[in-house]
Amino acid sequence: MRPSGRNLDEMRKISIETAVMRHAEGSCLIKCGDTHVLCSATIEERVPPFLKNSGLGWVTAEYGMLPRATHTRGRREAAVGKQSGRTQEIQRLIGRALRAGVDRSALGERQITIDCDVMQADGGTRCASITGGWVALRLAVNKLLTSGAITSDPILDNVAAVSCGIYAGQPVLDLDYPEDSEAGTDSNFVMTGAGKLIEIQASAESATFSLDEFAELQKLAQKGVAELVLAQNAAVA
Repeated sequence: MRPSGRNLDEMRKISIETAVMRHAEGSCLIKCGDTHVLCSATIEERVPPFLKNSGLGWVTAEYGMLPRATHTRGRREAAVGKQSGRTQEIQRLIGRALRAGVDRSALGERQITIDCDVMQADGGTRCASITGGWVALRLAVNKLLTSGAITSDPILDNVAAVSCGIYAGQPVLDLDYPEDSEAGTDSNFVMTGAGKLIEIQASAESATFSLDEFAELQKLAQKGVAELVLAQNAAVA
């Protein structure tokens, strides 16, 4: 029995509210159970120096957690003067995951920055950030298309992510914090709407796992991502 009472292959309740920020070109508040992440997209008519005159656009991301997103207050990284290794790793993951779903030549020489701010954390914050970040990106690109700034849609497919793990000896979908903190195996799957893999992060936390168990995790991830894609499409419709 999972602490939440969910079935092994059951996702947490997903909610995606769009247009939650007045000034951002695209924004949403994604809630995956008790994990809540505010995602926004900013369009800039410039690219990093290494892409100047290349004709290619860029999608990047920044990630952070508010001080009371967790049970105890975490110091703002700005107050410390540097980002933690975890923050840097997660925001790089978000950026490269979203870039995988974009035709950068169709985007043109402009940059879209996705900001993901965790308001409340209960496991799976990086997955929620990727899933919500895609919604913000989609809405920002829609504005470029509507304005005529671009004529071809650079979004190739949905991009979403979900966590899976082995908890109490059973493969489970969409870990919340009580499961994540006790899981023998923890994994994150980033996939396209068509079910193609973008990135897999999987590690043995307290117990090794077999290839058969990994295959079970992949099946769970495919089911979870399919549900997230439906929620994304409903949000941007």
